Amino acid sequence: MTADLVYVVAGGSLLLAIVLPALLSRWAVSAPMVLVGVGMLLGLTPLPDGLPLDPQENRAAIEHVTELVVIVALMGVGLALDRPLAVRDPRTWGGWAPTWRLLGIAMPLTIGAIALLGWWAGLPVAAAVLLGAVLAPTDPVLASDVQVAGPQTGLEEEVDEHDELRFTLTSEAGLNDGLAFPFVYLAILLATEGTLHAFGLEWFGLYVVLKVVVGVAVGIGVGRLLSLVAFRSRSASLRVAERGESLLALAALLAAYGVGEVAHGYGFLSVVACAMTFRSAERSHDYHAAMHEVAERLERLLTLFVLLVLGIALTRGLLDALDWRGVAIGLALLLVVRPVSGFVALAAFARRTHQTGGLDRGQQAAAAFFGVRGVGSIYYLAYASGEDPSLGLDWLWSTVGFTIVASVLLHGVLAVPVLKRVGSLDRG
Repeated sequence: MTADLVYVVAGGSLLLAIVLPALLSRWAVSAPMVLVGVGMLLGLTPLPDGLPLDPQENRAAIEHVTELVVIVALMGVGLALDRPLAVRDPRTWGGWAPTWRLLGIAMPLTIGAIALLGWWAGLPVAAAVLLGAVLAPTDPVLASDVQVAGPQTGLEEEVDEHDELRFTLTSEAGLNDGLAFPFVYLAILLATEGTLHAFGLEWFGLYVVLKVVVGVAVGIGVGRLLSLVAFRSRSASLRVAERGESLLALAALLAAYGVGEVAHGYGFLSVVACAMTFRSAERSHDYHAAMHEVAERLERLLTLFVLLVLGIALTRGLLDALDWRGVAIGLALLLVVRPVSGFVALAAFARRTHQTGGLDRGQQAAAAFFGVRGVGSIYYLAYASGEDPSLGLDWLWSTVGFTIVASVLLHGVLAVPVLKRVGSLDRG
């Protein structure tokens, strides 16, 4: 592909990214579906010749690009959530009950079920665990159709979420990306260290507990510091909220992620915790909406690029290693494993819809079903492959690629009719 043609394709694709969300808002066609389709068509032409698409040879580039997409999306998610959550105030925890259930019950069940299916398909134990860890978390990047639209600002009354279903899906997608990491590390340790009894205590203490705590603590600290500067600094030049300097969103997500990783915590959790902590300061201030808009626009641009390249890769060899086992596992995840594990997790929380943190039966089923898979899965697989090359199997890349595309199609088609049926069509 020549440089001139790159500009042509990028310009046309950017136009699609601008007009598609509004154009497709009431149709059973999502923007990610169209963009993947455009990429697949491009892959059938001579245009992508010379474009580096092999996941094995370009693993590092794939890892860093998808890493950036995910942390930008996580910043947007954290800023979009209106419902308060304070570590030191247990009264705020109850409204997040469905989220805790999906994180603490549905995600481990999904990891275990997919790992067993991977082992049944003939994968080594480490690769099977990695498959479960990679495919278990829902994605904050491709799930915009079923998430809250953004922060409510400019209101005098107490700000809270009014759409329980969208809030549950958004908060789950924001938090489970970081919480899947312990199981990615479990797969890496199984591949490099051997059996679980040789490192079990280290894995639990370091990767399950300490890195989670450090990641959250760093995020809270960075978010609190930035909010104090932006809203309450004694120096007018530092009170960027008064000037509406929304690029602080980018500084915040990069700082939180960087400090979290340097401190050996989970940077993904640091970004979400930072955004939510910042959101808790001056909750009705319009500055939150401005910051969220910057994160959302950047996420849209980055997602455009990833979806186009994914579509091109699909018709340029990414699915060459796919067989009926990979198809069966991907469809089982989307149609059986996630819906069943999600519904089991949420079954104890059928409340009247006017109660905070409550989901009726229809909303439970929708929350269980809409476990969108996406860019985060690509990142985890690329990261693990870099830690141990034996985990970078072509079959894993093909299966994950197929599952993401199947999720984009299935959830994209059903988002509008299902949300309309359960009363969550209008984004809040």
